[in-house]
Amino acid sequence: MTAEPLMIRAADMAGAAPMTRVVDVLGEMFVDLAAGLTRSPARTVLEHGDRRVLLVSPAVWEQRGVGSVKVTTLTPDNPARGLPLIHGIVALTDLTTGQVTALLDGAELTAVRTGAVAALATRCCTPDDTDELAVIGAGVQARALIRAVSAVRPIRTVRIHSRTRAGAERLADWVRHTAPGPVRATVHDTARDAVTDAAIICTATSTDDAAPVVHADWVAAGAHVNVIGGTHPDAVELDPALLARALTVVEDRTAALDGAGEVRAALAGGLIEAEDLYELGGLAGGEVAVAGRTSVLRTVGMAIEDTAAAVALFGHVTERGSSDGHA
Repeated sequence: MTAEPLMIRAADMAGAAPMTRVVDVLGEMFVDLAAGLTRSPARTVLEHGDRRVLLVSPAVWEQRGVGSVKVTTLTPDNPARGLPLIHGIVALTDLTTGQVTALLDGAELTAVRTGAVAALATRCCTPDDTDELAVIGAGVQARALIRAVSAVRPIRTVRIHSRTRAGAERLADWVRHTAPGPVRATVHDTARDAVTDAAIICTATSTDDAAPVVHADWVAAGAHVNVIGGTHPDAVELDPALLARALTVVEDRTAALDGAGEVRAALAGGLIEAEDLYELGGLAGGEVAVAGRTSVLRTVGMAIEDTAAAVALFGHVTERGSSDGHA
């Protein structure tokens, strides 16, 4: 008899415990990725209608005996309808039996794993007691970044800047009401005010521009910056000039050369060489020392991250069910 796939919804992904588990499993996966022990082909992108997109992203993590396929839709008109921009689902499969073991909310999983990748880099690149975070952007991903970084560092101050003051104020209220401890959330009228002297900086905007949102000289020496990226392979959130003096970390060198705007611009401008890019697996495996340097993580998102996050969440939900006597 074939068991029905476990349904893992957004509520099952909430809280520090599942987030920390995702960060840990991603660290294991990135070590395997850097060693060439996983397969994460480029996603298939089908554009249709007026800027609507259907994406299909498969990956296999043989060391864990799992694979996944994510189907995602991006519908720009949805916010005006009162609907999320992104919908999707991830199917987690057992490579031995071929069974689909879990179906996960794709939009929430995307937010969780993207935040968790940034949290993994933050854990590798910052002192354990770092407690101040600046966030540029105020959407779903900004919330996921705050949640993820707060799971690995004792964040007590969050500085926020966004395109609209109202959006930033809403995010600040969310921080104050959901933080596990007392957190001071402040709204800043400019990105410069928000990031100046911040130890950790996260950018999560929808920019499609080549003009940087955060300039290099605003970033304090020794700070760590997580750059999630805009909506286009040449979009720039962080001044590429910073990459010339920072330890620049990417998920995968080939993927970054193809889709990371800051990396592409820095290469084109002769600021860095491809060999200057460090892969996250090297940091997670302890092969790269940060030693107080300014550091930058530039993510592009990879299907294997969905696989790893799904594995972590499946384990969390099934173990929680067992401990509750429901599985």
